[in-house]
Amino acid sequence: MATLGAFCFPGTGHINPMTALARRLEQRGHKVVLFGIADCESRIRAAGINFHQIGASDYPPGTLGRLDQRLGELHGLATFRFTVQRVRDTARMVLRDGPAAVLAESCDALLCDEADMGSTVAEYLRLPFISVAFFPPLIQDDRIPAFCFGWQSGTGVLTRLRNRLGFRLLSRVAAPIYAVVNKQRTAWGLSPLERSTDALSQLAQITQLPRALEFDIPGLPSNLHYTGPFVDTQQRPPVDFPWHLLDHRPLVYASLGTLQNGAEEIFRTIAEACAPLNCQLVISLGGGLDPDRLPNLPGSPIVVRYAPQLELLKRAAVCITHAGLNTVLESLAEGIPLVALPLGNDQPGVAARVHARGAGLVIPRSRITVPRLRAAVCCALTDPRYRTAAQTIQSAIHGIDGLGLAAQIIERSLGVNTELRTACIG
Repeated sequence: MATLGAFCFPGTGHINPMTALARRLEQRGHKVVLFGIADCESRIRAAGINFHQIGASDYPPGTLGRLDQRLGELHGLATFRFTVQRVRDTARMVLRDGPAAVLAESCDALLCDEADMGSTVAEYLRLPFISVAFFPPLIQDDRIPAFCFGWQSGTGVLTRLRNRLGFRLLSRVAAPIYAVVNKQRTAWGLSPLERSTDALSQLAQITQLPRALEFDIPGLPSNLHYTGPFVDTQQRPPVDFPWHLLDHRPLVYASLGTLQNGAEEIFRTIAEACAPLNCQLVISLGGGLDPDRLPNLPGSPIVVRYAPQLELLKRAAVCITHAGLNTVLESLAEGIPLVALPLGNDQPGVAARVHARGAGLVIPRSRITVPRLRAAVCCALTDPRYRTAAQTIQSAIHGIDGLGLAAQIIERSLGVNTELRTACIG
């Protein structure tokens, strides 16, 4: 049994899978403590995970909501730049408050979100740590574009040159983060980080991205482990939904996630595109808008503030998504083809992988129009190739217990024993 501390970027797409992983580790006999800001406490404790607050002076209650609202108003490079600012500020807080918090909890090792800088805390305290990716994993390989670009992989000269330039651009944009981190690393007598992958664990890097959804490139790092979705259905709070309004038509489920979901024009475009098709549209606004802001949409779709996503995806024929990794994985776990509308951050990289595997169609935000989106939805509904590709990934996902595999890799890499609590499993 081990006491594991976890540092996780304060966003829904990171907290949900991290708490799912923490629950599985606790079921295997370990204690997990998640370090986070005040706005994350209720969600983490509701999942049954121990919580230790850090950043009280920087992130008083309500701060996260204001930051998320601002993020929802941005797109493209502006989204990424704002995210870099958030990661920089979070890193400063983690490096200041993290060591004392970890020592107070007597942690044996740390789990470090690749979007967080907890790994430097681990190095400073000389603790082993595991890197966990909740977006496409950080890989410094010029055959694969950086995680935030919507390019395809390849071995051609021009492709590899483009990818190297992309890494340079990413490093330049992320420079404010590494300025903060390297200043503290120098003060602690640690060597500076020169690129993003320098902060990753040498023991193991774990991603919830299935290998079946990654680019088909051989020879990736041996300590990089592809698993499967980190989903714990017991974590999801019940959500009211007008199930009686569903009819016999194929269901198209549309969600732009819980952060970048304030784009009214995109939701209107989705409704107009689907209106003449033989389908029933359900739009989940993810909390970014109130349904009253979108009255009288074409086709009379069902519009809700929040939706029971896992249950709806079991009935859906197509999912229209921002290409957030969690929604993509939950859709593909049901064998559902996708229409991806990536809005920023890691979403173009996720969408590129969906396209590469043939499991859906991709429309960049700058090219979203009613005719183009209507044609994509129609194609996803009627062309069996997309469903076949999605079902191939579905089979791969169902063949692997992502959470169980991740927990085993963590235990093996850290050399910790497990004491299974049989009453909590299965």
